[in-house]
Amino acid sequence: MYDYIEGKIIEKTPTYMVIDTGNVGYFINISVNTFTRMPDMDRCRLFIHQIIRDDAHLLFGFIDKQEREIFRQLISVSGIGANTARLILSSLTPDDVVKAINEGNVYLLKSVKGIGIKTAQRVIVDLKGKVGKEADMTEIFKTESNTIQEESLSALVHLGFTKSVVEKVIHQILAEKKDQTVEDVVKEALKRL
Repeated sequence: MYDYIEGKIIEKTPTYMVIDTGNVGYFINISVNTFTRMPDMDRCRLFIHQIIRDDAHLLFGFIDKQEREIFRQLISVSGIGANTARLILSSLTPDDVVKAINEGNVYLLKSVKGIGIKTAQRVIVDLKGKVGKEADMTEIFKTESNTIQEESLSALVHLGFTKSVVEKVIHQILAEKKDQTVEDVVKEALKRL
């Protein structure tokens, strides 16, 4: 799985970009939001979500991790595919999507072409209270313990624990005592989970 691709911009349109890195040109699907926020430069970095199907390997690129996370949450909803999620993020800003879901604004989501009332309701039911939390957690942990938090989270998720539960436990542990190693945090989290 790719986390990001950084390289020279060969082609840039509102729906896709071609980025040359290591003499390989990557065709990356993007949202209009990413296109408009992309500075006019020769080089860029896009955070990537890769979808592998029998007939294609698709790359979707995002200007920041928040937009990618919202995209991933949207495609987790039954009936929302990658292109529909990209269309939502092209019609609304990531902040508008989060606000619409958390406030239950069916009509704003329904205003996106191809989204009916039932699909909009399903998105809200499935994601209300979940979407946008990733960004909130990263703001909380913008401290020296950020690396410790990330490594501890990664270790516990790889052990099979649910990410959202683990994030809360790690936050509590680091709030109680700041100067801890990854090993200390993981051991304490295992006692609490």
